[in-house]
Amino acid sequence: MELEVKQMKSLALAYMGDAIYEVYVREHLLNKGEVKPNQLHNHAVRFVAGKAQAAIILHFLEIGILSEEESRIVARGRNAKSGSIPKNISVQTYRYSTAFEALIGYHYLLKNEARLAELLQLSVAFIEGRSE
Repeated sequence: MELEVKQMKSLALAYMGDAIYEVYVREHLLNKGEVKPNQLHNHAVRFVAGKAQAAIILHFLEIGILSEEESRIVARGRNAKSGSIPKNISVQTYRYSTAFEALIGYHYLLKNEARLAELLQLSVAFIEGRSE
């Protein structure tokens, strides 16, 4: 399975990473005691929007916490051609957000649970630190 994950297309990794990060953020918000559906959605968007994900991965690159292998996954994710770009963000921002999702999906599919948990915690802490 490890070889298969390492050969997987970046957009497939990003597809999984998007779902994993979304679930993590939702659980985080519920654990903080937020329960109103509209409030939950509005708070979740702060974390999962493309701009937020791009900011997270740029922060990780800037502080140098990614391994060589992780940096390669990020570069592959950033360079993936998806065919469609959301209207509300730039192509560059979208590509970095795809890179973030690919990194999360990569660790999830390889069952690197400790590193996945670390990256998810750092991601949420970074977004919470920016908005306070």
